[in-house]
Amino acid sequence: MLLGIAGCVLPILPGPVLIFLGLLLLALVKDFFPPLTPTLMIVMAFLTVVVTIGDYMIPLWGAKKYGTSKWGIWGSVAGMAIGLFFSPLGMLLGALIGAVAVEWLVQKKKARALKAGWGVIVGSLLGAVLKLGVSGMMVYYFIRGLW
Repeated sequence: MLLGIAGCVLPILPGPVLIFLGLLLLALVKDFFPPLTPTLMIVMAFLTVVVTIGDYMIPLWGAKKYGTSKWGIWGSVAGMAIGLFFSPLGMLLGALIGAVAVEWLVQKKKARALKAGWGVIVGSLLGAVLKLGVSGMMVYYFIRGLW
């Protein structure tokens, strides 16, 4: 469970997937005794898939919503990859700096570049909040299932 929560902010670990696997293992050990019913497990599996896919799509949506070009998106991906070597905050700042720098080089407009970087940040934070929310719900059911 702790690795899963860490995975919600560290891109190296698939947080919600790890938490779901722990929840599923507990459900199997407890023979799907309430609250870990088959219906709950299906719902949690669906939510896990949705937030896992959303983790990749929401930052792109945020970037596009704020006017980022494909070059800015590639800059954000490169910055995120470089920032990953430093910390989760480095990853977020790397995405921001990468998007702004590339947009500024391509578009030659500072305001548009800053807006594009902001879109990347908004999308990334929204994705992290959704992952933490679903993961928190699964941890809740895991703790309830232990009793």
